[in-house]
This record gives sequence, structure tokens and C-alpha cells, in this order.
Amino acid sequence: MEITLSAIKADIGGYVGHSSSHPDILKRAEEELAQAKKQGMLIDYHVTRCGDDLQLIMTHQQGEESEKVHKLAWDTFVECTNLAKKLKLHGAGQDLLADAFSGNVRGMGPGVAEMQFTERQAETIIIFMADKTASGAWNLPLYKMFADPFNTIGLVIASNMHSGFTFEIHDVKEHKKIRLSSPEEIYDMLVFLGAPGRYAIKAVYHKDTGEIAAASSTDRLSMMAGRYVGKDDPVCVVRSQGKFPAVGEILEPFTFPYIVEGWMRGSHHGPLMPVAVRDSNPSRFDGPPRVIAAGFQLADGKFIGPRDLFDDPAFDEARHQANVIADYLRRMGPFEPHRLPLEEMEYTTMPEVMKKLAPRFEQI
Repeated sequence: MEITLSAIKADIGGYVGHSSSHPDILKRAEEELAQAKKQGMLIDYHVTRCGDDLQLIMTHQQGEESEKVHKLAWDTFVECTNLAKKLKLHGAGQDLLADAFSGNVRGMGPGVAEMQFTERQAETIIIFMADKTASGAWNLPLYKMFADPFNTIGLVIASNMHSGFTFEIHDVKEHKKIRLSSPEEIYDMLVFLGAPGRYAIKAVYHKDTGEIAAASSTDRLSMMAGRYVGKDDPVCVVRSQGKFPAVGEILEPFTFPYIVEGWMRGSHHGPLMPVAVRDSNPSRFDGPPRVIAAGFQLADGKFIGPRDLFDDPAFDEARHQANVIADYLRRMGPFEPHRLPLEEMEYTTMPEVMKKLAPRFEQI
């Protein structure tokens, strides 16, 4: 069965501050998607949240970048924004950067990860959702899942994975893309993946079959709006088992709370903390950045699940380490590397301060 899985998210209002989503917002989104399912546009859906981001996860047969499905998501975000304004939630509609829908939500603020594939006999899907971080946050875990044999032993001992995977990498500043193959081009690939502020993995493909293995959102909100409007808070869809890494191999990278851009006002570095959905309420300095993982089986396009995959004591140590790292970085206050480098601060007060003080700078 050929299906499309679309994960589309937006921050349309925080409760309280930027820390979480109001239950009424989730209920309203449920009502909108339930109507679309009843009308036959969707096969199935799941509504959830990560921090203050509303997450719409949908299956359908409209294909990728479907105007109908994207308009459904946009209209749902608009409806929820109107409710957020009535509830006087913080930053109501902050990710909606356009006044009206124009055929596709890409470039309009919401984050999108989509993939079209033929459903397997047993189709295992994991959807990662993050809050208080940027689109390049998936570079390290996707590399480890699909290219690092120390993480994914299947690359060594599973014959259907041994030839490796192909990575589609986007230059989010120059709006270019390139495909690089692992393992033979790993060294070239890491030149780009190690700079997640500019380069982000958009998709991963099984090299032998060309089947899509993972897809993520890569849009940078600040570059769309020309000002700081919030961090990208990306989403990522990963297929698992069979010719793809096992569930345990896909989750393993998150046992290491690696450092990402984001946190307070999107202007700091902080550890990415894997948490259960109920704990995705970044409130300490609007953080630390959080990631959740929803696991599903698909049955004729219908969601069996979710399983809250980070609701597991196996990730307790990662959460502990994240808190230790957060303590360490917070003590640096406005100094780098806790604060982002100046070139990444162009959408804050930095340009105004430089303009004001420019006449006072003297030649040495």
C-alpha cells in the first residue's frame, strides 16, 4: 500500500510562557483532523505536542507536498492560533509567517517532514520532535543511526544494510542540496554535518533500493522572517527494522545529550535532553532543549500507537548528564560558547547595538 506520512508542526502559542501547550489547543487540533479523516482526506492522524509546539502527524494518499493536506495543516494552525489569542497564550501564532495560505506550508513558518513509501508487512516508524533547538539538531543522531557502526552494528553484520545509506544534505543559507554516500564519502560528509547551523540532513535513503529511510524539517525560521521569531523546533521521521536500523539503534544516539543551538531566545547552546511527552516542558531558562520520540506500527496507513519511547529509565543517565551540562553552561551567562557566536546573533539586538556604537569605534 502506497502511503504518505506527513509530520507538520508549528508554535502557535505557549502555556505558560514558552514551556508547554494548552490542552484546549490539542483538543481543537484533534477536532480539525478528525473531520478531515471523516471526509476521507486522511487515513489516520495523531495530535501531540513537544513543549509549546503543536504536532500534526498524518497518513494519507495525497502524496508529498499535497496542497489539500498542507492547507488542512495551515487551517488547523490558524484555528488553534485564534483560540490561543482568546486564551492569551504567549506568542500566539508566532510560527505563522504568512497572512494567507499559498499552496504549500514550506517557507510559511511551520516545519514539515514528509515521506512517501510502500507500507511493508511490518512498518515501524519513529517520529522525533524537538523544542528549543534548530533544524540542524538531527545531523549527529542521523549520522550515528545510518553511518556509524559503533552505534548501528547492523551496518556491519546485517547483509541488507551493509552497503550503507545515501544522505541528502541541504545548505539552508544558500538553498542548495547535495547527496553524499556512506561509508565511502563519510569524511567529506562530516565536513558539512559538523556545521549544523548551516547544513542539515533533509533525507536518508537505503543505498541498494533507493527507499527513503528518514526525512526531517530543515527550514530556518529566522531566515524566513528576517528577524528572530523563535527557534525552528524541528521534526524527523525515521523508518525502522528490516533493511533499516532497529529501534534500539535509532534511539541509541540520544543516550548522549549532545549540544545544540537554541535554548533561551534561540541564542544559546545547550544539551538536548530525551524525555517522555509529559516531561517536554522546557522551563529552566526556557530549556534545556527537549526531544521526544513517538513510535508507531502502521497497518494500512493507520497508526498503531504511539509508544512514548523515551519514557524509559534507560535514558535516566542521559537526562542526568543533560542537567549537569546545563548547570555548567549556565554559569557562563552571556559569554560564548554558552551564548551563540556573534554571526549567529544577527536577528537579536546585536545589529542595533553595533549601529549605535559604530561612531565610537576608533582605528587601532
